[in-house]
Amino acid sequence: MADAVRQIGISQHTFDRWRKQYGGMNRAQLSRLKELEKENLRLRRAVSDLTLEKLILTEAAQGNF
Repeated sequence: MADAVRQIGISQHTFDRWRKQYGGMNRAQLSRLKELEKENLRLRRAVSDLTLEKLILTEAAQGNF
Protein backbone atom coordinates (compact mmCIF):
# COMPACT_ATOMS: atom_id res chain seq x y z
CA MET A 1 0.00 0.00 0.00
CA ALA A 2 2.88 2.38 0.76
CA ASP A 3 4.11 2.10 -2.84
CA ALA A 4 0.68 2.96 -4.22
CA VAL A 5 0.44 5.98 -1.92
CA ARG A 6 3.87 7.18 -3.07
CA GLN A 7 2.94 6.68 -6.74
CA ILE A 8 -0.09 8.96 -6.51
CA GLY A 9 1.97 11.56 -4.66
CA ILE A 10 0.31 11.78 -1.24
CA SER A 11 1.65 11.08 2.22
CA GLN A 12 0.76 8.03 4.24
CA HIS A 13 -0.88 10.31 6.82
CA THR A 14 -3.16 11.83 4.14
CA PHE A 15 -4.12 8.37 2.91
CA ASP A 16 -4.91 7.19 6.42
CA ARG A 17 -7.03 10.29 7.07
CA TRP A 18 -8.98 9.80 3.82
CA ARG A 19 -9.41 6.12 4.57
CA LYS A 20 -10.78 6.90 8.03
CA GLN A 21 -13.15 9.56 6.67
CA TYR A 22 -14.34 7.89 3.47
CA GLY A 23 -13.45 4.22 3.99
CA GLY A 24 -16.93 2.85 4.58
CA MET A 25 -18.63 4.82 1.80
CA ASN A 26 -19.60 3.59 -1.60
CA ARG A 27 -19.35 5.73 -4.73
CA ALA A 28 -22.94 7.04 -4.51
CA GLN A 29 -22.53 8.08 -0.88
CA LEU A 30 -19.27 9.84 -1.66
CA SER A 31 -20.89 11.73 -4.55
CA ARG A 32 -23.76 12.75 -2.31
CA LEU A 33 -21.34 13.94 0.39
CA LYS A 34 -19.46 16.12 -2.12
CA GLU A 35 -22.78 17.48 -3.40
CA LEU A 36 -23.90 18.37 0.13
CA GLU A 37 -20.55 20.03 0.90
CA LYS A 38 -20.91 22.25 -2.19
CA GLU A 39 -24.49 23.14 -1.24
CA ASN A 40 -23.41 23.91 2.32
CA LEU A 41 -20.68 26.24 1.04
CA ARG A 42 -23.16 28.01 -1.25
CA LEU A 43 -25.62 28.51 1.59
CA ARG A 44 -22.92 29.78 3.96
CA ARG A 45 -21.90 32.37 1.38
CA ALA A 46 -25.51 33.44 0.90
CA VAL A 47 -26.00 33.88 4.65
CA SER A 48 -22.74 35.80 4.88
CA ASP A 49 -23.74 38.13 2.05
CA LEU A 50 -27.17 38.74 3.53
CA THR A 51 -25.73 39.41 6.98
CA LEU A 52 -23.29 41.94 5.55
CA GLU A 53 -26.09 43.60 3.58
CA LYS A 54 -28.22 43.82 6.70
CA LEU A 55 -25.40 45.41 8.70
CA ILE A 56 -24.78 47.98 5.97
CA LEU A 57 -28.47 48.85 5.70
CA THR A 58 -28.84 49.09 9.49
CA GLU A 59 -25.86 51.40 9.71
CA ALA A 60 -27.14 53.55 6.85
CA ALA A 61 -30.58 53.78 8.43
CA GLN A 62 -29.05 55.02 11.67
CA GLY A 63 -27.07 57.65 9.81
CA ASN A 64 -23.66 56.32 10.87
CA PHE A 65 -22.04 56.59 7.46
